[in-house]
Amino acid sequence: MNKKIKAFIAIGGTGGHVFPGYNLALHLVEKNYDVELISDQRGSKYLKNINNFTINIIPSSPLKNKNILTKFLSLILIFYSIVKSIILLISKRPKIIFGMGGYASFPICIAASILKIKFITYENNLIIGKANKYLLPFCEKMFVSRKEIEGINEKYNKKIVEIGNIIKKEIIEFSKKNIERNKIKKLSVLVLGGSQAAKVFAETLPIIFKKCSSFGIPLKIYQHCLESQNDNLKLFYEKNGIEFEIFNFSNNLLHFFSKVNFAITRSGSSMLAELSNCNIPFVSVPLPSSADNHQLKNALYYQKKNFAFLIEEKDLNDKLLYLIKEIYEDSSKLEKIIKNLSQYSDIKVYENINQELEKIVDAKN
Repeated sequence: MNKKIKAFIAIGGTGGHVFPGYNLALHLVEKNYDVELISDQRGSKYLKNINNFTINIIPSSPLKNKNILTKFLSLILIFYSIVKSIILLISKRPKIIFGMGGYASFPICIAASILKIKFITYENNLIIGKANKYLLPFCEKMFVSRKEIEGINEKYNKKIVEIGNIIKKEIIEFSKKNIERNKIKKLSVLVLGGSQAAKVFAETLPIIFKKCSSFGIPLKIYQHCLESQNDNLKLFYEKNGIEFEIFNFSNNLLHFFSKVNFAITRSGSSMLAELSNCNIPFVSVPLPSSADNHQLKNALYYQKKNFAFLIEEKDLNDKLLYLIKEIYEDSSKLEKIIKNLSQYSDIKVYENINQELEKIVDAKN
């Protein structure tokens, strides 16, 4: 590919949509694409330190149905965003567009459909999101992380391409970690709050860790939290003699992956894939308010594959302490998961993307 092909990637909304899109952007640049990003205000907070791509801000809104007024106002904003997207596309003339899911990708993809620009959507959860469901009739292809995805009408099956999880290449290439097979002397636990759980985990888990310590279970905690929680967490762990390291955000989780026995995490698809690729056992705690309960669907998939433990948030106080106690007393519980995870890999995700893009780009030219 000699001439650069211009591509837009819509990566607004939550980190679960932004980070896979950014990983895709880095890959496409390596393949000689000219890439620009589309985001909304929510997504832009994850992009504030990114200066290697042009970022176009398009407002977005879900379709709110609380009452007639909110529905009308959200429809007006969606219409405005589509018009603004049409103007942007006419001005920039991209050859292909990627929508990474969530309502932030909806306006640019609808605008692409109106202007007859081919677009691809991506769904990394195991139940199709509302925006992607609406876009499915119009998209060229829908890339999915797993073929087990639910909620897709059979008549669109030919559009579905299983590619894997679009995660960092450094994660995929990270060597599989082995755990000592003798009794664990100290449990090193990584707590990953993600974009929607850092506050809750910092309020709930330290109390459980204190109980573990009172049972004679030595712990070293690596915990993601909000900046406003730093002082309270430090004071709590110091007062209770628990080793700890806290952080507010990290783009380099590999730094922690090489230090821990297991992780406690929300059930966003990208994070579960990163931990699995790095052979890190984890306790998956789905976000109860996730759209269509998709985080529970993700967590159930990994549990059924014997890749992880699953504890719902309402059961944390009752179940997590005893799970940690079992893991400490019987390291084979982690060994079995590690053995299963050694068979898991998204190593072909970028190869799969390349193959599909070659078909689509060739068809356009």
